Amino acid sequence: MRIDIWSDVVCPWCSIGKRRFERALAEFPHRADVEVVYHSFLLDPSAPTEPTETAQQALARKYGLTLADAAEKQAMVTRFAAEEGMEWRRHHESPHTSTVDAHRLLHLALADGGPAQQAALKDALLLAYFDEARNVADHAVLRDVAVRVGLDAARVQQVLASEEYAGEVAADIAQARAYGANGVPFFVVDEKYGVSGAQPTEFFSQLLERAWSEGHPVLETVPGAADAEACGPDGCPI
Repeated sequence: MRIDIWSDVVCPWCSIGKRRFERALAEFPHRADVEVVYHSFLLDPSAPTEPTETAQQALARKYGLTLADAAEKQAMVTRFAAEEGMEWRRHHESPHTSTVDAHRLLHLALADGGPAQQAALKDALLLAYFDEARNVADHAVLRDVAVRVGLDAARVQQVLASEEYAGEVAADIAQARAYGANGVPFFVVDEKYGVSGAQPTEFFSQLLERAWSEGHPVLETVPGAADAEACGPDGCPI
């Protein structure tokens, strides 16, 4: 069974939703047969690679909030993250920045190391942004994060110095639009169910069970059928 997840590495609810989903997956009895793949989504395609403001300041500007109100909203989501076991110590300092190159590296990780490598890079990028307030558009930061999770330094540099995987990022975004996803996180379960938002762990658990049972139906024996004549492993007792 395959789970496709659209998210951005500067999206707090994506990180929270990821943690809730992973908790449900960890308790799922068929988790070894589940493949999880992450896809690109840009919360702000126009965000700069060289930040001029924090995400908190950008939030206030975009929605016409005071800085105090934006700070309270950010503090609220930080508390939700803490409930999921994530300590975002410097979230209030996180920059408003582009994530295009981070997404290109996530595609590199998937291509070179598979879903496990991609998930490791995803976790490292989220940590770098929310807990360490690092600029995930800065190539030095991206190289450091990617190499620490096992990506080849030369390949990382090659990708960052080019437009490699830009097409894959664009294709992901187009697919999200085709699905009708206007925000993230957005989960597609077994190409059958689309789910938006950081749903509770219990919801994800129920959805995994439902999708699995529909894809792996249990054969029911019709009552009384076993009483009719039949041949068995020892032959036919005529």
